[in-house]
Amino acid sequence: MELNGKRVVVFDYGFGNVRSAERALARVGADVEITRDFDKAMNADGLLVPGVGAFAACMQGLRAARGDWVIDRRLSGGRPVMGICVGMQILFARGIEHGVEAEGLDEWPGTVAPLQADVVPHMGWNTVDAPADSQLFAGLDADARFYFVHSYAVHDWTLDTHNPVIAAPKVTWSTHGEPFVSAVENGALWATQFHPEKSGDAGAQLLTNWIGTL
Repeated sequence: MELNGKRVVVFDYGFGNVRSAERALARVGADVEITRDFDKAMNADGLLVPGVGAFAACMQGLRAARGDWVIDRRLSGGRPVMGICVGMQILFARGIEHGVEAEGLDEWPGTVAPLQADVVPHMGWNTVDAPADSQLFAGLDADARFYFVHSYAVHDWTLDTHNPVIAAPKVTWSTHGEPFVSAVENGALWATQFHPEKSGDAGAQLLTNWIGTL
């Protein structure tokens, strides 16, 4: 697959592992730039939104960098955006941490809430249960493992698409104590709860799949 010339901006709003994301994307042949520049983020072939830390703090940082506007305008024009870890969580309607509720971008309904598991955070390698027709996980074995670091997740997928013209979102699940949403493919908007940039060859294949759609 020819990936050269695909320009990807890693959006730098102060809450993400931007350097590791840059290296992982460059590894699979993308032309990568780390920036919060509005025009560059708008005009790139793909926008990657990382995220680490608390939901509310990430939202505050994203809004301060006008990232909410960038994401909304790109998606309005059908331009690809991919969120990673908390960069995925903030795409949902709200997050609850330590009993405090914060508004997300509301691209999808749903609440990011604490994981109910014997061991938290969920840190390490885990498998995913992806739809058979997933583009994101194309070419990957069913037992492929990805690297997770999180204490919160979305436990219920509530978005129903009844319009026959619009393809229903493809939702991938994983389990740590309880099932949770580990990836979503929804038109131009894709996201993963795990870190593909830390997931070795499996993560590289996944990023290759995303860039191949740009």
